[in-house]
Amino acid sequence: MIQQPALEYLAHGQVPFFRLPSVPRPAPLPDGTDAVLLGATWDGGATAAPGARFAPFHVRRVSAFVQGFHPVHRVAVFDRTGAVDGGNVAFPPFDPAAVRGRIEAEVAAIAQAGAAPFLVGGDHSVALPALRAVARAHGPVAVLHLDAHLDTSGPELWGEPFHHGTPLRHALDEGLVLPGQLHQVGIRGAWGSPEDAAPGEARGARITTADALGAAGAAAVAARIREAVGDRPVYVTFDVDAVDPAFAPGTGTPVPGGLTSREALALLRGLAGVRLVGMDVVEVCPALDHADLTSHLAAHLLFEGLALRALRPGEGRGARP
Repeated sequence: MIQQPALEYLAHGQVPFFRLPSVPRPAPLPDGTDAVLLGATWDGGATAAPGARFAPFHVRRVSAFVQGFHPVHRVAVFDRTGAVDGGNVAFPPFDPAAVRGRIEAEVAAIAQAGAAPFLVGGDHSVALPALRAVARAHGPVAVLHLDAHLDTSGPELWGEPFHHGTPLRHALDEGLVLPGQLHQVGIRGAWGSPEDAAPGEARGARITTADALGAAGAAAVAARIREAVGDRPVYVTFDVDAVDPAFAPGTGTPVPGGLTSREALALLRGLAGVRLVGMDVVEVCPALDHADLTSHLAAHLLFEGLALRALRPGEGRGARP
């Protein structure tokens, strides 16, 4: 059993994700490690309320209550993936370019070792270096992007090319995303102009608004995405503001009318069988949270992502019988 027993965890008082073994980078990954959780304590790309840099600590804290067996998929998630907590990416906090460089390097080392990186932000700008690293290891990927916003802005909005509203624009421009394989779900935020969706539309992005998901159902939307991506490598980038602030109040850019927490979990659950090569959960802002609702949701979203990795027998370095 890879997950520490609860009493042992309480005795030492340390706070790794999900009570998993702690293997701070750059220590070599243990044999059988197929998934590595990393904290990215950066919110210098936030254009509204800061504070997402503290999310890794709080998500670690509440994740200790998540057990390892997935009752729907019938799989021992942590045992099957050999998951470990890789610590936080270390970077100088006043140099955005250095931050991107360090995140890319850490995620690249994990991906090139055959494991899947699971990044906990931090603001959504951390997704860009993670996507760069994953695409270096696997080639361009299909991307499932859950968000209230398109995140395809350019520098014209704030006079800065790299912030939490731009990662998908850069990923598309840099060829990190396979043509026609950007799936954006939960979109509902107001636009600045009728052209806001143009960067994605030009490359075949498929948008499912929160209203459309509510009408069709999470299972149907997941089935459509699963069919569209086929056996291509898939990266999931999950901004918690995709979820309605009634269920995820702890985020800096909340937009009413989003997914329920049940819909968000069901959507990920419905992707069983996809070739997941990486994931991030971003924009959790603990200072704005209530009763740890958003941190708990983030931990369970990560658990669902780890379960998808566990369901791919023979995938990666750590798959176990």
